[in-house]
Amino acid sequence: MKPENEAALAEMVQAADGPLRIEGGGTRDIGGLVEGDILSTAGLSGVTLYEPGALTLVAQAGTPLAEIEAVLAAEQQRLAFEPMDHRTLLGTSGTPTIGGVVAANVSGPRRIQVGACRDSLLGVRFVDGAGRILKNGGRVMKNVTGYDLVKLMAGSWGTLGVLSEVSLKVQAIPEAQATLLGQGLNIETAVQAMSAALGSPYDLTGAAFKSAGGEAMVRVEGLTESVAYRVQRMQSEMCKGWRVVEGSDSAALWQDVRDVVPFAGREGAVWRLSVKPSDAPALPEDLGHPDAICDWGGGLVWVLADHAKDVRQVMTKRGGHATLVRANTSARSTVPVFHPDPAPIAAITKGLRAKFDPRGILNPGLMG
Repeated sequence: MKPENEAALAEMVQAADGPLRIEGGGTRDIGGLVEGDILSTAGLSGVTLYEPGALTLVAQAGTPLAEIEAVLAAEQQRLAFEPMDHRTLLGTSGTPTIGGVVAANVSGPRRIQVGACRDSLLGVRFVDGAGRILKNGGRVMKNVTGYDLVKLMAGSWGTLGVLSEVSLKVQAIPEAQATLLGQGLNIETAVQAMSAALGSPYDLTGAAFKSAGGEAMVRVEGLTESVAYRVQRMQSEMCKGWRVVEGSDSAALWQDVRDVVPFAGREGAVWRLSVKPSDAPALPEDLGHPDAICDWGGGLVWVLADHAKDVRQVMTKRGGHATLVRANTSARSTVPVFHPDPAPIAAITKGLRAKFDPRGILNPGLMG
């Protein structure tokens, strides 16, 4: 099923007599296995409003992400939250869509400065499991009362409703960017340096570490003179001996981190761990020293590890969250892909799903 407009989408959901597998561009094959008819939002495509002066863009959910980025780039603007392209890591094809980005709350290295995808989301339109067309939010940031469905839909993975349109705030592309790159470091030293840089007044937009090669990097963006000044200060303070990488070479470094390129094409399950940055140095030993990539100054850790039970046990001990992003079919059918919620949160989630999807037809089993 591939509706061409929101009304047709509502009719298809309302008429469904069984489970629906919601799909945007088909690039993020993550979550529990869903059996059901495929409902694609790819036919809901196009930028419906763009006001560069107001830093606001509205697009239908099936609009390719590349199309949105091209429209923004023509006005020297971008999506601030730097969404990951999962195709390299997962080995999938297809075309990433803006609805898929919002539904999965996909956020990249710049989250440490600007927040996640949901923090750039101004409004949504969607069809719930009963076939009702709902909308929430608008085209400007403002305080709200009642349910903030905008934030609720981001990261719901199509289990509460099928997105038809999203409104986003955007950001001007900075004049310059530079990355300070340190090599031959261990994770303890790297996290210490990244934490010092993040705690400084130098306004970082990226802080990452790769265990392979012991490579740590921090990024600054802005006016050319400001970038040069901040780089010089960090080199003399917490990043002594680190070399400077600028322009497109700097951008390539962060694309590798954003898309977890070092794990692409390699055997093994890939886990996405959310922890306190201060706990990141202990994870390699806890998990048997797997290859690791730290982002967000150590708050996000990607690991290549097959011991599912061990990962869950470690994360329970550390108080973090673990998501099984890439695994074989057997693992995905036996291991919870998303970290189990505490009982109070699980009860709230169950209630929300009953409210927005009373028949339980939207991506059943995807999130557990």
